[in-house]
Amino acid sequence: MSALFSALGAGFLFGIGLWVSGMANPKKVLGFLDVAGNWDASLLFVMGGAVAVTLVGFKIYKAKIPIPTLKDIDAPLVGGAALFGIGWGIAGYCPGPAITALSTLSQESVVFVASMIVGGFAHRALAKIR
Repeated sequence: MSALFSALGAGFLFGIGLWVSGMANPKKVLGFLDVAGNWDASLLFVMGGAVAVTLVGFKIYKAKIPIPTLKDIDAPLVGGAALFGIGWGIAGYCPGPAITALSTLSQESVVFVASMIVGGFAHRALAKIR
């Protein structure tokens, strides 16, 4: 039961961090992605903070962290990355902030998360066919 509360607390803290940083605001994210126009570089501080916290966490964590051994770059990897980037650039959401933005019940966040869920089920169904 304590693992459940730990996960709930970590998720809640992550969600608050997404709101405070502006990552749950698609206009802020799209402003960051618009490097050729009116670029909003403030999310660089969010990324820098995330990297700093991660580095400290890795130093504190004493267990061996498994490193992935696969180095293959195949069509599903490239296609998935491209689809993710296109979706992020169009909507201004990626999965974590989109779920956090559901708390506003905005139409765009509901449509995005519903589409993300449908896409996940479609992938699972198509993967069984291959």
